[in-house]
Amino acid sequence: MQGFIRHPALLAAAILVWTTALPASAQQGPRKSIPDTMPQRLAACIACHGSAATPPAAAASQSGTGGTRQYFPRIAGKPAAYLYNQLTNFRDGRRQYPLMTWMVQHLSDDYLHEIADYFSREHVPAPVLARAGLPAAELERGRQLVTRGDTALKVPACIACHGDRLTGALPAIPGLVGLPRDYINAQFGAWRNGSRHALAPDCMGTIATRLSLADVSAISAWLASEPLPADASPAPTLPRPLPLACGSAPEKQP
Repeated sequence: MQGFIRHPALLAAAILVWTTALPASAQQGPRKSIPDTMPQRLAACIACHGSAATPPAAAASQSGTGGTRQYFPRIAGKPAAYLYNQLTNFRDGRRQYPLMTWMVQHLSDDYLHEIADYFSREHVPAPVLARAGLPAAELERGRQLVTRGDTALKVPACIACHGDRLTGALPAIPGLVGLPRDYINAQFGAWRNGSRHALAPDCMGTIATRLSLADVSAISAWLASEPLPADASPAPTLPRPLPLACGSAPEKQP
């Protein structure tokens, strides 16, 4: 319950879902007809991640979850296979975030596919993110890591997997632009401390351990400062093999 108190939007959404499932005799007032639509079913998801009508930061701000921090990621338009992988990761314990686990732990594979397909077809306006206030040299280090990588560290460029436009690629690679800096930092931290995993081989887990904290900060600052292109849809495919084997994106390897 303490987790819900810290996230009022999730508490409100959970109460909505729970009360609409009660028999009429257990509800106060006249019974209301609730439409059986995906937006209605996914009210708890939309409360933080946004919808086509309400972007993530606006949803969080309106519900009192601290929209100015812009922590919650924008999931609309990401590849369905990527979203499905993350839902199963939360359900099966490879990712650790109690509120997400609570919401998906009893859901079937078929329903998780349905949820992933729904959000992959959504087109949510990109949030306007503030430019990071890091020194120019640190931002340049972030740009170099994102666009060229670091051969000495055996770290490939982010664009090698996430696409030249950093909008991801089908079937299962997510876009990186439009994500809040706090969220990017948190995910690198989760990979580094072992609280986030992907299907083996976990390529991002390997990369995260090779980067210093300063490099992580530079990458997240540069990524969060980059605007989304006009067409933020994932690329249909990558024009080159992945530089590392990734269990969650089993395309052709070099």
